[in-house]
Amino acid sequence: MTRDIAEYDIRYRDVFWASRAYEDRCDRIAIRALLPPTGGRLLEVGAGFGRLAAEYAGYSAVVLFDASQELLDAARERLGNDARFTFVLGDAHHLPFEDAGFDTVVCVRVIHNFADPGVIFGEFARVLRPGGRLVLEFANKRHLKSILRWALRRQRWSPFSEEGHEYLPLHFDRSPREIARLLRGAGLRIGRRRAASLFRFGPLTRRVSPAVLARLEGPLQAPLGPLAIGPSVYLSATRA
Repeated sequence: MTRDIAEYDIRYRDVFWASRAYEDRCDRIAIRALLPPTGGRLLEVGAGFGRLAAEYAGYSAVVLFDASQELLDAARERLGNDARFTFVLGDAHHLPFEDAGFDTVVCVRVIHNFADPGVIFGEFARVLRPGGRLVLEFANKRHLKSILRWALRRQRWSPFSEEGHEYLPLHFDRSPREIARLLRGAGLRIGRRRAASLFRFGPLTRRVSPAVLARLEGPLQAPLGPLAIGPSVYLSATRA
């Protein structure tokens, strides 16, 4: 089993993200718009191999947290010479950090792996200081493609129902309403939203450069954010 996990982690670093330059650019556009540019302590939950570490240049201390030792080792190999970074292995259901210890929490392309995201949001709220900021991305059940497929009767489940859709074992698309309800229940007040990966369509991403697609998407993320029609939705939330 350990060998299988290691192989999966290596593929996630070297294959999965190596073929997703467009999505990577879209993530960075959204993060730069929502993340406070400077701060004290930042925690990224599900940081993996440190793909987004360059976005945290304005923070004095950054904790990269993940459940995979292999991915954290890859992050440490790349970033370990920078004293601002700490690498912590653990389970997001029980974050091994003190209450109110972080100014900012970031969680990108991770929450879809949890059957009960409300528990995770409770941990985010606990470790955030009052007034601290969460930047969250979630896989959106109500994106435009799923709406069209449902309208054409090419999928059974409704994109407008609130419950999550498990498209693979422990991989959930989430309703924007469900995410909002769970965040409020954890004591997190939602602020701005952005729609991301708007042009995630195989024939298009294979024919048009990631840079061009990202330039087209950039001005659309904020105005389309409240509509939540992208495959990925970004939002900021503040601990009350």
